[in-house]
Formats: sequence, C-alpha cells, structure tokens
Amino acid sequence: MLGREQIQIKTPEQVRRMRQAGLVVAEVHKALREAVTAGVTTAELDAVSSRTIAAAGARSNFLGYYDYPATVCVSVNEEVVHGIPGARVLEDGDLVTFDCGAYLTDPDGTQWHGDAAFTTVVGGRYASETDRVLDTATRAALWDAIAAIARAVSGEAKGRAACLNVVGDAVEARVERVAQEEGVELGVLEDYVGHGIGTAMHMPPDVLNYSVKRRGPRLRPGMVLAVEPMLTAGSAQVRELDDGWTVVTADGSRAAQWEHTVAVVPGGVWVLTAPDGGVEGLAPYGIRPRPL
Repeated sequence: MLGREQIQIKTPEQVRRMRQAGLVVAEVHKALREAVTAGVTTAELDAVSSRTIAAAGARSNFLGYYDYPATVCVSVNEEVVHGIPGARVLEDGDLVTFDCGAYLTDPDGTQWHGDAAFTTVVGGRYASETDRVLDTATRAALWDAIAAIARAVSGEAKGRAACLNVVGDAVEARVERVAQEEGVELGVLEDYVGHGIGTAMHMPPDVLNYSVKRRGPRLRPGMVLAVEPMLTAGSAQVRELDDGWTVVTADGSRAAQWEHTVAVVPGGVWVLTAPDGGVEGLAPYGIRPRPL
C-alpha cells in the first residue's frame, strides 16, 4: 500500500521476500570481493556479477535501466558513481566502488528489489592515508545512519529524531568528526541521494545524505530504504562524462560509496543486503537487528 507521501509500506511477508533479493546482492558482493585484483578489467568484473545473479535465479535491476549497459556500476578513484565497466585494467591501490542490485519475481509478476554498494582497495593497501580515511569514514557514515534509523523507531525517539532526515544528520556528523579527529576535509555529495526501494529499484522517498531544516517523513515499520552515503576527498562538486553515466569529481579527488537496503521494522531495522542482517555493523552502537 502507499501512504500519503506515496511511500510504499511493505507487509512482513513482503519484507521477507525483499530479504531474499538482498541476499542475492550480498552474494554478488562476495563474488566481486573475491575477483577484484590488479590486472582484471572492469568488464570481467561485470561478467562475475552477471553470472552470480543468474546462478541465483534473479535478474539484474541495473542492466537496461534507462539503457545502462551492465549489471554493476564500477567506479574507480575519481569516479563517484555509475562507472560503466569496460576495458579499464585495475591497478594496486585503486579505490573501487561496486554498486549493483538484483530482483526476484513473484508468480504474479511482482518484482522485489535489492540494492547495495561497497568500496574496496585493489591489492589491500591504500595508496594514501587520505584514501583510508575516506573509505572508512564513508562506511562508518553508512552505519551511523542505519543506527540512527534504528533509534528513530525504537519507541523513544521524538520529533526530528524520529524522522527520515536523521540519515543526513548522521552522515554530516561523521564528516565533521573526521575533520576534527583526522584533519581530513571530506565532501558530501548532494546531487545523488538514497531512495525508497521495493517493487521498483527507485521509489519515494529521497534519502538525503546531508542535513536540511525539514524533518522528512516519520519513519515507520514497512518502509524499506536504500541508504547510500557518497563522500569525496575534496570538493563535493561533480560532473558527468560524455558517456552519459559516469560521474566524476570536478577536482579529481577520489570518492567512496557504501550502501545497504534497510527495512524499518517494529522497534528497529533489518539490513536486508547484509548477510548477517546487520549484526556486525550495528554491534558498536549497542543495537541488534530485528529480523522478521
């Protein structure tokens, strides 16, 4: 059903179906982590993604989306999002983001989608301390935001703390903390944001990665959100390349993205694209996911 903000509210059974799609995405991530190495092309990594999705009996929700030509976005170094796989050969120290999704189809034709992203460094060693800070801060911002959502529906949060835009507040708070503690100024992308997800990959509401005055809709069980902070090691200004997809930083600084599909459930969250449902990521916050 749709609420007054046109946000799709799922039943517990539908959330469980989305969990199945989320686990397919988790398997793709696992396969990509195992395959990424110096000397491999980004096209070869797309083939890994494609095979893994097919083996799970799922379909890619990236391939063909507005004519996107691959099953995974592979964004390298200064590429922020939507990098198209091709002949590029990865090298040790490259900072690479993989963003992909998959969907499963019910007998009646209803699709249930999952979407997630992670950043990794080729060869296991960061090219610079700034790369390390950028990557770890972006991942931390993701889990800060997920923890904020969990607290928002714990029954104790009120006012702004119970509403969607706690996500952007959490991301910006992490960026400010990194500036104070690490001395690294990071940029927060505002041109690209997270989104609702369910019977389509992109649905209302927008999930902002930056603070705004308005609270946004109140978080409530049945919402499912793709939370995806995107940070840069310099200016947050970006530009799109002539291929019509790849977005790069305007100043050439490197970028990172981390994303999970998160279900809002009674009293907390369930991270649908994390194999453990979010146990490890939420443990530092004293929060346990609430699988249905």
